[in-house]
Amino acid sequence: MLTRNTRYFYFFIMPWLIGALVFMVFPIISSLYFSFTEYDIIHSPKWIGLKNYTKMFHDELFWRGVKATLIFTVFSVPLQLILSLLFAILVNQKVPFRRFFRTALYFPSMISGVALSLLWLWVFNSQTGMMNYMLGLIGIDGPSWLESERWALAAMVIMTMWGAGAGMIIFLAALQGVPTYLYEAARLEGASRWQMLRSITLPAISPVILFQLIMGINDSFQVFTQAFVMTKGGPHYATQFYVYYLWQNGFKFFKMGYASALAWVLLILVMVMTYLVMKISKRYVHYEGGDGA
Repeated sequence: MLTRNTRYFYFFIMPWLIGALVFMVFPIISSLYFSFTEYDIIHSPKWIGLKNYTKMFHDELFWRGVKATLIFTVFSVPLQLILSLLFAILVNQKVPFRRFFRTALYFPSMISGVALSLLWLWVFNSQTGMMNYMLGLIGIDGPSWLESERWALAAMVIMTMWGAGAGMIIFLAALQGVPTYLYEAARLEGASRWQMLRSITLPAISPVILFQLIMGINDSFQVFTQAFVMTKGGPHYATQFYVYYLWQNGFKFFKMGYASALAWVLLILVMVMTYLVMKISKRYVHYEGGDGA
């Protein structure tokens, strides 16, 4: 017999439970089933077993998507982490107008993905864009960023630095949680700023660095909007990221079965990357209460 409080509990969580089943659990199970079928949305799914998965190994565009996404992740995630931490350290100093600087650095990360892409479309314009104008001021002849197979991916990496303000806020909260007596003791011992950063600050905020690293990897593996708005995966597939190729198969070519298989492989890739990072992090991340296990 359910008590009154238990009935209230089930009544109030029912909307969330229905939403989770309809919009999360059902689509996940459906996509797993579709990944083993040939399905074009119009006709009924036709079971083909593992053909969608074996097809990927012979699909050149699949490998191009994996390559572009991995290169983007390798360069954008560490750069954004370093820039976010640098901003956080700077605005954590007791300097005039530091609230203004915090707001100014965070503000760009509030701009939505499509609007941001349109803004950078102008910035990277080879004829009238700001990037080549700035390079011209110091005597450098800028490249045709988004029209060049060599520079388009680099432009996408540079663009991600714009969102470093969001990471800065998280690092700033972590820096303000580091006990000040540690710095005072280090100063009495004659430690330099670099020694305090290396021996106190970085170990103390290492769990936050790990969190930011994992979130950055997850986000970079799902990069889509920039390629969709700015380059359409070009030039010559240079910016055809994994998720953009997945979207093309699902909603442009209506190969929903193959797109579902791509989605499940992406999930496995992200899980493997996260597991490896967590495994390696045990040697470098310091938890106050133990090893974090």
